[in-house]
Amino acid sequence: MLKKDFPIFQEKVYGKDLVFLDTAASAQKPKAVLDAMHRAATKEYANVHRGAYYLSEVATIHFEDARKRIAEFIHAQPRDIIFTRGATDAINLVAGTYGRTLKKGDEIILSVAEHHSNMVPWQLLQNEKGVILKFIDVTNEGVLDLEAFQKALTKKTKLVAMTQMSNVLGTVFPVKEIVRLAHEVGAKVLIDGCQGIVHIPTNVKDIKCDWLAFSGHKIYGPTGIGVLYAKWDVMNELPPLQGGGDMVKSVHLHQAVYTDSPAKFEAGTPAILEAVGLHAAIDYVSAIGMDSLNQNEEHLMKILIEELEKIPEIIPLGELKCKKSLVSFNVKGLHPQDVAMILDQQAVAVRIGHHCAQPIHERFGVPGSIRVSLGLYNDETDVFAFIEALKKAQRMLL
Repeated sequence: MLKKDFPIFQEKVYGKDLVFLDTAASAQKPKAVLDAMHRAATKEYANVHRGAYYLSEVATIHFEDARKRIAEFIHAQPRDIIFTRGATDAINLVAGTYGRTLKKGDEIILSVAEHHSNMVPWQLLQNEKGVILKFIDVTNEGVLDLEAFQKALTKKTKLVAMTQMSNVLGTVFPVKEIVRLAHEVGAKVLIDGCQGIVHIPTNVKDIKCDWLAFSGHKIYGPTGIGVLYAKWDVMNELPPLQGGGDMVKSVHLHQAVYTDSPAKFEAGTPAILEAVGLHAAIDYVSAIGMDSLNQNEEHLMKILIEELEKIPEIIPLGELKCKKSLVSFNVKGLHPQDVAMILDQQAVAVRIGHHCAQPIHERFGVPGSIRVSLGLYNDETDVFAFIEALKKAQRMLL
């Protein structure tokens, strides 16, 4: 029972035990993460890299150890790890650096299932540079149309930016094959790993992507920190996106000499405590083991899907059998907001709306949906509590 590791579950909601089913938006934090950040703040805090004293040296060691641990977790090198404010910031970093090298008529391929964070930055580039955005559809089951993707690739394709796992459909995209096909035409590939990083063992050496972005708060770490895995030889040739301290070797009145990546892209004081927390989160997840997490997740998803299939009014986005760790659906005749209100009264926390992925909802002809997403702290009790609350909402609202 992993709930005991998470202080939030000691709290009551409306006098009831909390059933938290919104991990896809932001995961709860284990005590190990909170303790690591508290220790760093109260016993080891100082600014990093430039202090010639004990506390700064200790803080710097812990900050750079976090970079090393993250690199190890995804099978990268520390110099390939750039700290950002989150995955959104990481994707915008690529758009603002590599994107500057693109010309009018160059093509970027996305899927219709992308999160807004992996869509709007490229729309801005489309408006600014005249690049062409091409979108690959998913099947009615919610699976990427790989044949359509292969046909869309041309010599004009300069970038493919796709999710590792849809935050709405719960389907896993074949990122290794996507990268292989894209590289055949000379295109670079950015993978949005926000959902996948915590559910799928991620090896960038095996995937061979050029960039991979994820956020700390999706993997049981703190908010305000993210990671951009970026091939060093690619990034080191690109100009910085922001100017400031810690990303320069020297500054004179009319010019500056920049440091190498990753420091070149980490202007200003970084998220020191958050890096320590992310390190602790990765240690926590790794200690449990991805295989163990996946087995529990698959077991709970099987129960969840079986129970939802018993309710004829459930209308899922995509096939239920294709989903991993989350399911988005509507209830025939009911507004998601009304359903969520009843669930909340039963201390069941779910997410409603378009989940920052409006185009995929448009693809399935609905304005929004109810999303249930599982975390490592969930158990069978949570699943059945949700089902009972959902049935109660039906009885009250229909």
